[in-house]
Amino acid sequence: MATAKKKAAKKPGKKTRRRGVKIQPTELVASELAIPNPEGDVAVLANHVRDDGGAVLGAYREPLGGHNLLFVSLPIDKVNPTPFQRDVSDAHVRKLTRAMDKTRRFLDPIIVVRRDSGYMTPNGNHRLTVLKELGAKAVVGLLVPEASVAYQILALNIEKAHNLRERALEVVRMYRELVSLLGDQKESDYELEFEEPALVTLGFGYEKRGRLSGGAYHPVLKRVDSWINGPFAKAVEERERRAALVLELDDAVNEAVAKLKEAGLQSPYLKTFVVARINPLRFIKGDPPPLDELLPKMTSRARGMDASKIKPQDLARSGGAPDE
Repeated sequence: MATAKKKAAKKPGKKTRRRGVKIQPTELVASELAIPNPEGDVAVLANHVRDDGGAVLGAYREPLGGHNLLFVSLPIDKVNPTPFQRDVSDAHVRKLTRAMDKTRRFLDPIIVVRRDSGYMTPNGNHRLTVLKELGAKAVVGLLVPEASVAYQILALNIEKAHNLRERALEVVRMYRELVSLLGDQKESDYELEFEEPALVTLGFGYEKRGRLSGGAYHPVLKRVDSWINGPFAKAVEERERRAALVLELDDAVNEAVAKLKEAGLQSPYLKTFVVARINPLRFIKGDPPPLDELLPKMTSRARGMDASKIKPQDLARSGGAPDE
């Protein structure tokens, strides 16, 4: 019997190259990260912290890009979440509260940026909520001089995995704020913050319909949605229009699901089944049709679906994830 080939062992110390990763880390070693005597903008920021009733616990350069950071303690009533974050999960807060109550320790500093004599955290809302509920007077955090970090919430969040709805709503809330602040910039300038065009469109859709089944349409949008050229201020109208196409499709899919139920078909996969049946992308090789062609075509197919021609075995073969 032939023996299986042994998988080549990774050599100790060999670096793993991840596709798309371009950063060249600084040559800073551990003994060079501390900043004993902050100067310039860092010194000014440190003075603001003290004036705000906080304390600077340390100053250092992070090892990847060499960016300056302050390790600070801040009055807890001066720290709030960024306004475009997802809503707090009571279940997650309850879990964190029990953990902190049991360990009697807060060991995970939040990230903060300073704005208008106050501070915002893009990734610490649950921890901040727990500390406030427990009656803490101060919070410990990493103060980043660059306020733009506040918009990198999806990349920075480590507390609780985002589901699709949460991600899309955070993106659209961030989008709305950036429109008011930076109306002349483009969507593509914030690819890291927004992750993908489909999340922006779905976010606009979720604003109009909180129970939108975005997961059913996300795979389709990922293939046909794109960044909009032109400034934010003008892109909003186009995003609203694209979201309206998704909502129209959702209406048609819901109508098709209702017909299937009236025909006696019951399954947790009905919506997934309908979307898969009306989606022509699975038969298309090469470039997909444009969004303005694909979504109306899928809407038309959903409205024209004949429930009498669908058999229980068709549903059984569809599989997939249950509807949201």
